[in-house]
Amino acid sequence: MTRDDIIRLTEIKIKRISKYDSAKADEHILNIESEMEEVKNHLKNIISFTINYFKQIKKKYGKGRERRTEIRNFDTIQATKVVANNARLYFNAREGFIGTGLKKDEFVCECSDIDDVIVIRKDGVYLITKVADKVFVGNDIIYVQVFLKNDERTIYNIVYQDGKDGPLLAKRCAITGLTRDKEYNLTRGTPGSKIVYFSANPNGEAEVIRVHHKPKARLKKLLFEFDFGQLAIKGKSSMGNILTRNPVQKIVLKEKGLSTLGGRKIWFDDAVLRLNVDARGTYLGEFSADDKLLVITKNGCFRHTNFDLSNHFEENILIIEKYRPGKVYSVIYLDADQNYYYVKRFMTEESEKPLCFIGDNPESKLISITEVEYPRFEIKFGGKHKNRDNEIIEVAGFIGIKSYKAKGKRLTSYTVDNIHEVEPVVKKEIALPEDEEEVEGSRQPRKDDPAQMKLEL
Repeated sequence: MTRDDIIRLTEIKIKRISKYDSAKADEHILNIESEMEEVKNHLKNIISFTINYFKQIKKKYGKGRERRTEIRNFDTIQATKVVANNARLYFNAREGFIGTGLKKDEFVCECSDIDDVIVIRKDGVYLITKVADKVFVGNDIIYVQVFLKNDERTIYNIVYQDGKDGPLLAKRCAITGLTRDKEYNLTRGTPGSKIVYFSANPNGEAEVIRVHHKPKARLKKLLFEFDFGQLAIKGKSSMGNILTRNPVQKIVLKEKGLSTLGGRKIWFDDAVLRLNVDARGTYLGEFSADDKLLVITKNGCFRHTNFDLSNHFEENILIIEKYRPGKVYSVIYLDADQNYYYVKRFMTEESEKPLCFIGDNPESKLISITEVEYPRFEIKFGGKHKNRDNEIIEVAGFIGIKSYKAKGKRLTSYTVDNIHEVEPVVKKEIALPEDEEEVEGSRQPRKDDPAQMKLEL
């Protein structure tokens, strides 16, 4: 092979390669132009394109990936109301220190590291400070507690001596908000003033105290009682009312009192599963200090809790209401162990831990629960017994009141299609007032009856 042959073959190959590359480039350009036209068409019909785009995404990625979360309304939550108690607060009254690091001193309560603390001293001075490991707040501490801002229900009942030899004054006040680490005074500020009696009442209780005078010439009344309920709740800087001008030996508590503020109206907002006092959601009632909430869930459990606004609740709530001891509930449930329907009547027992009333098998299913006094349920049969007539169960006569732990009584051995509650026949009679208990036709006219006419003769 000569050199000319090599050159000729090489030139042909290069030409073929060049021609191939040119065709590929032309094809690529045509594809780009086609894609540009498609994009322009999509932009021109952007709404239909967007809908189809999301349909393709749902078709490709939707199956088996359904939403498990639930969108609810957003609520403004203060961190201090929901933060967990992760510390323990202590104080040393003699040396004047408070903090979470004073493990050997007197325990106050559990708290979080972002809480504020109110401290009241015997000289009437008080302040709000941040929770810390150890902080000096002054000698002769008489009260330490976690401070709740804008708390108008915690009322402080105080008796203090105005000055070294002054009269004793009594006052009731609330402390709602202050500048942190600034000292204030519950007395008039007279040098030598001191608090003689003090109590903090979370629901505005007003106790009765017994005041013992020091023996004194011509003083006949050495002992008297005083009810804080006689005092109005005023501002924290108010002077108070004079209790006595005579020297006092001691003041002791005679009896605890009731709240003078009345109950607190509570609502439950099922959108955010929180309690509130702003009339959002379902009204639960008016709650006093010792009242509880009853929570019944769809999985057949109940528990009791207080009405603290920071409480968290389950998503599967069936009933949430004010707890009334002695209230009877009637329940229909499917027992998973035997696959039969059971009925039971029971009263809840006070417990903060969830207690299950349909058995321990998690597959058991709560069918119906009612608080009607004389409930009735209608059973519709199915399967091979579908031709049987429906059966009405009078629950009050069918089974007595038992413990929540009791299994109950089997409703039927036949195959059941469904069970539903029907209108009760027996209803609780309402007693009429004496002036309304009369037989028709026996009504006698009364002198003050506006329906009677007078004839002027």
